[in-house]
Amino acid sequence: MFTSPITTVTPTSQGKVRDLYDLGDKLLLVATDRISAFDFILPDEIPNKGRVLTQLSVFWFELLDGVVENHLISTDVKDLPDEFQPYADWLRGRFMLVRKAEMFPVECIVRGYLAGSGLAEYKESGTVCGIHLPAGLENSSKLPQPIFTPSTKADVGGHDENISFERCVQIIGEDDAQELSRLSIQVYSAAAEYAAERGILIADTKFEFGRIGDAIVLGDEVLTPDSSRFWPADQYEVGASQPSFDKQYVRDWLSANWDKQGEPPHLPQDVIERTSEKYLQAYEMITGRKLDA
Repeated sequence: MFTSPITTVTPTSQGKVRDLYDLGDKLLLVATDRISAFDFILPDEIPNKGRVLTQLSVFWFELLDGVVENHLISTDVKDLPDEFQPYADWLRGRFMLVRKAEMFPVECIVRGYLAGSGLAEYKESGTVCGIHLPAGLENSSKLPQPIFTPSTKADVGGHDENISFERCVQIIGEDDAQELSRLSIQVYSAAAEYAAERGILIADTKFEFGRIGDAIVLGDEVLTPDSSRFWPADQYEVGASQPSFDKQYVRDWLSANWDKQGEPPHLPQDVIERTSEKYLQAYEMITGRKLDA
């Protein structure tokens, strides 16, 4: 596993990819190059992955600022606290200083296309998270309109579980559930339109929202290959599984070479390199930029 180059400050908490440092009135979120699959953190890093996740999130936060408020304060190393300055070169491009928010205990998933667990449920019952959809849809079909399908938040090593909107209401209340649904679909729709103009279809995505004062704000990462299914528009074909700009190379190799029991194996170098290339390609297509060094 990994040893962070930040040796003199201990993270307040660690997720599958991110390390979080509580700075009192704000938080420092650091995206490592760790990669997870099937709810396991793998023993290999994907070069540039953390920087892609951070810089793509920052791009979307800025682009969508008129659509929804967000928690971002700064990504400038000059704003790092003194104890992090010795690690500024490593942190550059992979951290966000953010406002503290009271995060909602649900994942806000929006689906614009039929894929993944949604496809499996649809085949069984004609529904996705209890939402009835028209008959005759196929693998990767575009939905008549985006749908809000929340899930629970699992701890590291656990499994998120899809829930109905009614269960979401039970967890966070009617007013907040309605507002999260509205915001999630609004943000997804704006981002999906933008990405489609640049050759990427956003099949689905996961948002996290929190409350700061009276405002509901968009937090965590947003619209990255880790939190979304990105498909190349020029290869889109209804009725088939789509190539994607994410860790599908990793999932495919693990499925063919590991029984998902015990510790996951090391990845071959070519799988690591191709996965890194896909993350970079998604970033460059969406932003029109090269990744900052």
